[in-house]
Amino acid sequence: MAALIKDVQNLLAELIARYSPRVDYLMIRLEEAEGTDILLRGDKVETLSEGISIGGHIRACYKGGWGFSSFNRLTTIKDRIEEAIAAARMVGDEKTMLAEVEPVQAVCQVPLRGSDPRKVPLSRKKELCDRYSELLKTVDQRITTTSVRYSDCSQRVIIASNEGTLIEQSWVDMEMRFAATARNGETVQTGRETTGSRQAFEDLISLDEQVKSAAQRAVAALSLPSVKGNTYTVVIDPILTGLFVHEAFGHLSEADMAYENPDLLEVMTIGRRFGPEELQIFDGAALPGHRGSYFYDDEGTPATTTQLIKDGILVGRLHSRETAGSLQEAATGNARCLNYHYAPLVRMTNTWIARGKTPVADLFCDIKEGVYARNWLGGMTNGEMFTFSAGEAWMIRNGKIAEPIKDVTLSGNVFQTLRDIEAIGDDFYWDESGGCGKGGQNGLPVGCGGPSLRIRDVVVGGEAAEI
Repeated sequence: MAALIKDVQNLLAELIARYSPRVDYLMIRLEEAEGTDILLRGDKVETLSEGISIGGHIRACYKGGWGFSSFNRLTTIKDRIEEAIAAARMVGDEKTMLAEVEPVQAVCQVPLRGSDPRKVPLSRKKELCDRYSELLKTVDQRITTTSVRYSDCSQRVIIASNEGTLIEQSWVDMEMRFAATARNGETVQTGRETTGSRQAFEDLISLDEQVKSAAQRAVAALSLPSVKGNTYTVVIDPILTGLFVHEAFGHLSEADMAYENPDLLEVMTIGRRFGPEELQIFDGAALPGHRGSYFYDDEGTPATTTQLIKDGILVGRLHSRETAGSLQEAATGNARCLNYHYAPLVRMTNTWIARGKTPVADLFCDIKEGVYARNWLGGMTNGEMFTFSAGEAWMIRNGKIAEPIKDVTLSGNVFQTLRDIEAIGDDFYWDESGGCGKGGQNGLPVGCGGPSLRIRDVVVGGEAAEI
């Protein structure tokens, strides 16, 4: 294997040397991946597969114009390089502006602290899915539909550039998704749970209570009253906080969004106040142990931790080398691609709101009538507007959690909602269930975290939406 890797490195060096004089920037990315996908829907096995893929892509930049070509046969790599260079030279007519990054030579692996799923037999993974499927179905006779999905993927990536970067990096990612739908006459309710890990197969084998809770919530919601649509002071749990900071604010912090939209760039002006002084928001892959963690992004930029909001004020954004160069800011290591079929985009990694100082019980004080929302069922964003559906919810009456309710959606403008944060809890939770979508690259592993939040004037009501 060492000899093979050395041969590949020598080939990349030779190709880079031969073709780089024709462009301003040239990068070759090779990838070897293997994975498992299992989907059980009710009593049917819809998917049961293992696969291996090998391929790569070429990115070339000339006078600000980009060319991209992907391949799955190494014997065609020279033709693909020619294609990428030709495309870049065809469209380039300005100036290549890439933020400076020190060249890196490194071999690294995101560490596991337990079993590697590649060493777990397919039969054992299937047995795990069967057990969880039976748990969902046996919670209540009103459960009519269930689904269990297991997936794992290991990737080994080599990137080489004409600037002298040569990095080999590998990681393993695992995810499970559970859903149960309950029916009583015309009333239908669904409960969902998702979890993931980049650390150990063992993280997925003791989820019985979490799995059953999805079905229990679906059954319980059949007899719950719907929330009365209104504007309420709302308390949300850390899982909803993580979803909010990722979906509603995090995407707006990705600099390609602002780079391509002058109006958004004006809104996202560094130094502008967005929330209370206690509000701190971060993103970063340098934090170890989470699903968005790595050592280098897909351009070879080292992973960092970027503070986006400090003391309520916007102080940073997430960058690729191109967006950082164009906006004259530092690259943050947020250029990521799902696999070799795609070019890197500016993507979040692990995004979180820092822990606050308010005891969680005090978040409910003085709320005459409000809503307490936990977990998530679905949601959508459109620019700065968002709508999220809570997995479960209760009314708050006179500072106390009261009767449970259903069909709770939270809607609003992200900037106004940040300003309306009244208190930040002293709890914190990391949600490793994230699979982010952008630009057709769906399911990119991310982490989200945060404390409970108290927010005033949130629009609550409507039907539950699905992601």
